[in-house]
Amino acid sequence: MPMQRAFVSGKVQRTGYRDWVVRRAQELGAIGWVRNRTDGRVELLAAGDEGAVARLIELCRQGPDTARVDHVEAQPDNERAPKGFTKRFTV
Repeated sequence: MPMQRAFVSGKVQRTGYRDWVVRRAQELGAIGWVRNRTDGRVELLAAGDEGAVARLIELCRQGPDTARVDHVEAQPDNERAPKGFTKRFTV
């Protein structure tokens, strides 16, 4: 199952970005999680259909209107994906 881990930088915390990612992932049928990082970035792990994962990463480059995305770094990953798509605690 294709999987990507992405780190999103810019004004992405306290903007509703994580909730927005959860909704987009659920709409696309992706599984995984999203969380804030103490360095100000948002991290996400997305798995599922290759097209759905690619589309989610593409959407993350835009984000919600309340956020400003400066950069998205994404790479393949192989962590065990959870069921559904959830928000996790900050790390």
